[in-house]
Amino acid sequence: MATPNPAGSDGEEQQDLTIAPVLGADDPRRFTDSGIEIAELYDERDLPADLDLGEPGQFPYARGVHRAMYRKQTWTMRQYAGYASAKESNERYRYLISKGSTGLSMAFDLPTQLGLDSDNSRCLGEVGRTGVAIDTIDDMRTAFEGIPLDQVSTSMTINAPAACLLLLYELVGEEQGVPSEQLRGTTQNDVLKEYIARGNYIYPPEPTMRLTTDLFQYCHERVPKWNTISISGYHFREKGCSAVQEVAFTLSSGIAYVQAAIETGLSVDDFAPRLAFFFNGHNNVFQEVAKFRAARRMWAHIMRERFGATNPKATMLRFHTQTGGVTLTAQQPENNIVRVALQGFAAVCGGTQSLHTNGFDEALALPTERAAKIALRTQQILAEESGAADTVDPFAGSYFVESLTDEIEERANRLIAKVDELGGSVNAIEFITGEIDESAWGYQERYRLGQDVVVGVNAYEEDSIEVPDLLRVDPESEREQLERLARFKGNRDQELVAGRLQELREAAQGSENLLPSIRQALKDRCSMGEVCAAMQDVFGSYAPTF
Repeated sequence: MATPNPAGSDGEEQQDLTIAPVLGADDPRRFTDSGIEIAELYDERDLPADLDLGEPGQFPYARGVHRAMYRKQTWTMRQYAGYASAKESNERYRYLISKGSTGLSMAFDLPTQLGLDSDNSRCLGEVGRTGVAIDTIDDMRTAFEGIPLDQVSTSMTINAPAACLLLLYELVGEEQGVPSEQLRGTTQNDVLKEYIARGNYIYPPEPTMRLTTDLFQYCHERVPKWNTISISGYHFREKGCSAVQEVAFTLSSGIAYVQAAIETGLSVDDFAPRLAFFFNGHNNVFQEVAKFRAARRMWAHIMRERFGATNPKATMLRFHTQTGGVTLTAQQPENNIVRVALQGFAAVCGGTQSLHTNGFDEALALPTERAAKIALRTQQILAEESGAADTVDPFAGSYFVESLTDEIEERANRLIAKVDELGGSVNAIEFITGEIDESAWGYQERYRLGQDVVVGVNAYEEDSIEVPDLLRVDPESEREQLERLARFKGNRDQELVAGRLQELREAAQGSENLLPSIRQALKDRCSMGEVCAAMQDVFGSYAPTF
């Protein structure tokens, strides 16, 4: 039977930890990154005493949110893509669809993520580098040229300017003759994690939460099939948190968004069914499977017991998984193909609703077509050859996995309680950041000491350096984007633009839903940067205090 031992020399009990102890390479004990000590053998005594697996598709959904899971429908294979111009990104989207991708996932460049037009002086050298530049309705139109929006599901990894990108997408759909009611996809729209883990924010938390809940209401009324938010733990994990911290801090963010929406008068049973989550996939298959199962069960109880949700769909945690970017290595990059396959396998066995598998070359650059195709083929092999999709919740009843699931839930619940004591995620940003920083330090120390082995980096190294062919963004694409933007701004009714921006400022000073005003401004050829700047005139900018 597994018996936790003290993890550190100070006698601190193992169950109080959320990160693995730093012990050095000679210590014989094994831990997950969350500090859960792994026993040599598990048996029936390690199963939770009150274990009630229930049925898939039924509360509390530990075994999955659908009765038949992948026997009925395979997860959405959604490859994250976008670079340089809208035209080049459109070509990549078409390529992925031709190879069997069943969903699109837009990657935006840094200026777009910050709500800046490409011609802003801060953006020199960044236009189109980490994703596609979307400044205008013309850019969005080009990005989806020839792609019928009633036949694809599109995920947009965008946060502070999320409302702008959703509305541009809706406007392009209208031009294609696609009613808003038929649009399917997700806006990430999770700015809390930007304050904590990434830094791509614009406004302070209060107006940001207003924009978030305005989007909830707008989509409930106009775009009912749209997932209004993808509450992200992915970026916490990329910054260095453990699996337990990922679950706790992600669900704490979810609690904050639900509470904010309720306080605006929205019904939890109406908006909560369109909430989605976004988790990271790491290499420890068993911990990752347990993490996904625990998160589902926890969210179901949170929604029913804390918020009184009665609609079963409002208690379901539906999630997208992306394999761990931070786990990819520049050394021996083809090893990453194996890492990605393991991470994808864990996500599927854990019941993900959609999956992105990283290109093996992404530690070095944006993925080439070859790397993107291998990543997509990895998903197709998982679906067609691995057996992981043949039965629901294949690890259910495992002594090891059920023990891990219970342990992750218990530890994550204690961490959520601490965030609650501090007043919730909005007020606990400094605490959460500190916890993640401590975990990231632990990762580095365990690697430095050889306690954690990374094949090809601190073990099994090779003298020769492998550098695959890389995708290089042509600097000329930035100049061409600036020229397109200049033509756009020069060929419009300037008085109408100024009037729409002033109307938006006035709306921002009030309490009405802002999305109709944003939509009208974008439709009348205001740029995204101009729209974001108009709101910034009223809301101000966020500056961290720690």
